[in-house]
Amino acid sequence: MFTGKLAVLYEGQGDNAIFQQLAERLAVPLRNTTQADTLSELFFLCWRDGCLKLLDRELLKKGGLSVDIAPRNGEQHSYPAPKQGALAQAVGRKTKTVIDATTGWGQDSLFMFRMGYQVSCIERSPIMAELLTDGFNRLAQQDWVQRLQLSMPPLHTGNAIDLLTSLTTPPDCIYLDPMFPPKRKKSALAKKAMVILRDLLGDDTDKDQLFSVALQAAGKRVVVKSPDDAEPLGGKPSESFSGKLLRYDVYLKG
Repeated sequence: MFTGKLAVLYEGQGDNAIFQQLAERLAVPLRNTTQADTLSELFFLCWRDGCLKLLDRELLKKGGLSVDIAPRNGEQHSYPAPKQGALAQAVGRKTKTVIDATTGWGQDSLFMFRMGYQVSCIERSPIMAELLTDGFNRLAQQDWVQRLQLSMPPLHTGNAIDLLTSLTTPPDCIYLDPMFPPKRKKSALAKKAMVILRDLLGDDTDKDQLFSVALQAAGKRVVVKSPDDAEPLGGKPSESFSGKLLRYDVYLKG
């Protein structure tokens, strides 16, 4: 699937067997830094600073990208954090169970988790699933998580359309954050993490079908996160809540 595009990179630190196992799971080559001058792949996975990281060639000497388990700027550090802001308004303060069907880097999933929602995650990309698993494992080791005996959000790898269709118990809310085509004019605000994700995985071309399946599978609502200038994915929403440069469209059922 990622032949010629991705490799696991061993930099001489840690157990080489773990790197080999990761390469085998993803069916990609295992490279090492002695091959630095001959590396042909565009993207790499490796463990640095205690985290599994995704790198492109620009990041080979700069650190890399990993799932960030710390609260973002402006978020409360308490647990559960107050259900405030546009995301909480869209998901619903009385909502209990949420499926994030397009987990990506996991930032919204983790924010909802910290606000006390019962979050389950779906991620179609095996690469992102590896990065998320690493992030959730690190989060599980945090003192506050262990003190409160919290369980990590379950992570399901696969196509959300198939997985949502086979649900036996509908969640209160299904959350969608599909990748939209970039604006023609490149924005300086485009984050490196999203640029790499788009370059590696491409756009979500089946987001209309995903929305349709989510609306059938949700118990009470579907929430779609989109750029503020994008057309609503499911037509006119029941309500919308705006954040910085983005919008949460809410589709209520019944």
